[in-house]
Amino acid sequence: MKLLKHISVLLIILSASIASAQVTFEAKVSKKKLGINERLRVDFEMNKDGDNFNPPDFLGFTIVGGPNQAVSTSWMNGKRSYKKTYSYFLSPKKRGSFTIKQATIEIDGEIYKTTPQSIVVTAAVDRPNDDNNPETIASNNIHLVAEVSDGNPYLNEAITVVYKLYVSPDTGVSNWREIDNPRYNSFWSQNIDIKNLKVLNGTYKGENYRYVVLRKTVLYPQKTGKLEIEPLSLDVTIEVPTNRRDIFGGRLMTKVHKTISAGSRSINVKPLPLEGKPEDFTGAVGNFEFNVITTKSELNASESLQATVEVKGNGNLKLFELPKLNLPSSLEVYEPEHTENVVTNLNGMQGSISDSYIIVPQYKGKYPIPSISFSYFDVKTESYKRISSGEIVLNVLEGPTNTTNSDNNIATANNSKQPVVVTNQQFAFVKTSTKLTSIEEVHFFKSTGFWTGLLLPLLAIPLAIIVRKKKQERDADITGNKVRKADKLARRYLSEAKRALGNKEAFYVALEKALHNYLKAKLRIETSDFTKNKIQDLLVTRQVDNQIITEFVSILENCELARYTPITQVEMQQDFDKAAKTISTIDKQIK
Repeated sequence: MKLLKHISVLLIILSASIASAQVTFEAKVSKKKLGINERLRVDFEMNKDGDNFNPPDFLGFTIVGGPNQAVSTSWMNGKRSYKKTYSYFLSPKKRGSFTIKQATIEIDGEIYKTTPQSIVVTAAVDRPNDDNNPETIASNNIHLVAEVSDGNPYLNEAITVVYKLYVSPDTGVSNWREIDNPRYNSFWSQNIDIKNLKVLNGTYKGENYRYVVLRKTVLYPQKTGKLEIEPLSLDVTIEVPTNRRDIFGGRLMTKVHKTISAGSRSINVKPLPLEGKPEDFTGAVGNFEFNVITTKSELNASESLQATVEVKGNGNLKLFELPKLNLPSSLEVYEPEHTENVVTNLNGMQGSISDSYIIVPQYKGKYPIPSISFSYFDVKTESYKRISSGEIVLNVLEGPTNTTNSDNNIATANNSKQPVVVTNQQFAFVKTSTKLTSIEEVHFFKSTGFWTGLLLPLLAIPLAIIVRKKKQERDADITGNKVRKADKLARRYLSEAKRALGNKEAFYVALEKALHNYLKAKLRIETSDFTKNKIQDLLVTRQVDNQIITEFVSILENCELARYTPITQVEMQQDFDKAAKTISTIDKQIK
C-alpha cells in the first residue's frame, strides 16, 4: 500500500510539472456585449515568448489603441512564471454580431492559435451624466461639425463641405486621427489641401469656442433626388481639467480618448429644367466662355495649322464634352489632343479645357470651317445659354488643284472623297522569282546530340549524390537553419513594409518584425533576450560604429511611438529608407 501511495504522489507531481510546462496562447476580451459608443479591450496572452505574432483583422472594429506590449516575470517556490500580453483597444463601427478571429504566433518552431471570440454590439448605452466625469466634460466641450454651402443645388452644381473641430477654451486636444473617411457616393469629389492648420476664434451655439478647419471638399452631384453625405469620424485625445491641483494651485489635466462624428447630411439635388434645353447640351453647368482659334488663316498645301476648341470659366469643366469641329473632307485632320488647365477651390473648378486639332490641307483653294456652338446651364440666371463661334475660312495659296472640286475652288464640309488611282506598281513588293538551295540529309544516330542525350543522365547521377549530401548537411545544421530562416523572414517583412507604405499600422508592424528577425539572424539571440542595452553591447563587440548603433535603436523606438502619433507617408518613406540603409551598413561592418 505504501508503494502504491508513493507511486500515486509521483504521478501527481509529474503530471503537474508537465501541465505547467505546456505552452498557452489565448485571447481575452473585456466584455462580450457592449454599446456602439463603448470600447472593447482585447488581450492576447502567452506563457512563453514567441516570434512573428500576427493579430486578426478585427473586422467590424476600428483600432483606436495598441498594440501595447507588456511582459511580466515572477518566481514562486523556486519556479519561474512568464507572461507576455499584446493589448488592443477597439471601437465598433456598427451594431451587430462580430467575431474576433484567431491570432497566431510561433513558439519553439510550433504555430499556436487563439480561440475566436464572439462579440455583440448594441445601440448606444446611456452613461451617467456626471459633470465631474472626464468623458462627460469632453463630450460637452468638443464638437465636429460639417458645414455645407448649399443643401438644395442643381445637378452638376458645385457645393462645398467644410469640416470644423470646435474646442472650448478650457479643453485641449493633444492628438487626433481620422478613423472613418466619408465616401461621397453619387458625387464627383475633390479634396482641397490644407497645408497648415490654424486655430481661430468663433462661436458654437452662442458660446465662445476655438476651432480649426480640418478638411475642405468640393462636390458635384451626379444624380438628382435626396443624396447622403457620409459623416467624418475622428479618434481624439482630449485634455480636460480635473478638480485636482498642483503645488502651485494650477488645475491638473487628464487625457480622455473619444470618438466623435460630424454626422451625416442630406442634400436635395434638383434636376435641370427641360424647358429651353438645347439638343446639343452635354451637361455643362456654370459660367463659361467659348472660342475656336486657328494659328493660321493663310498657308500652302502640305503645311499644317492648329485649330483649338476652348471652353474657360467656372463650373464642372471636367464633367462634359467639348463640341467637335466639322471640317471639309479634303482637309487631313488628326485626332485632337485634350488639355485641361483646371484648379479647384471653394468656388468649384476654375480654368479651361481645350481640344487641339492638327489640320493639313492637300490642295489649293479656300476651305471654310463652319461655325459651331456650345450650350450650358447658368445657375445664376437659372437658364440655358448658347455661344457660337464665327465661321473661319482657310486660304491655301499654293499647291495642287483639286480637279474634282469646282465653284471657284471653294471646298465645303460635304465634299466627296478623292478616288484611289491604281498603278502597275501596287504589287511591286511581291517577288516573282525563286532561289532554292539544297539541304544536306542529316542523321541523328551517332550524332553529337545522340551521344549527349545518352551520356548526360549518367553524368548527372554523381552530381545528384553530391547535392543530396549537401542538403543533408544543411538540414543537420540546426543553428544555421534558424539563422537562415530569421534572415529570410527579415527580408520578407522588409518587403511587406515597403508594400504597406501609406498604411501606418501595417507598415510599422512589418518594419519592427523585419528589424527583430534581422538581429536574430545576425547576432544569434532569442527574442526573449531582445533588449536595447543588449543589442548595443552585442553590436559594439561586433565592431559596429556607435552612430550606426544609435540609428538602429532610434528606428526601433520610432516603430513603437509611431503607432500613437500622426505620421505622413513621407515620414514612413524616410523611416523605411533609414532602416534599409542601416541594415546594409551593419552587414558591411559586423564581424
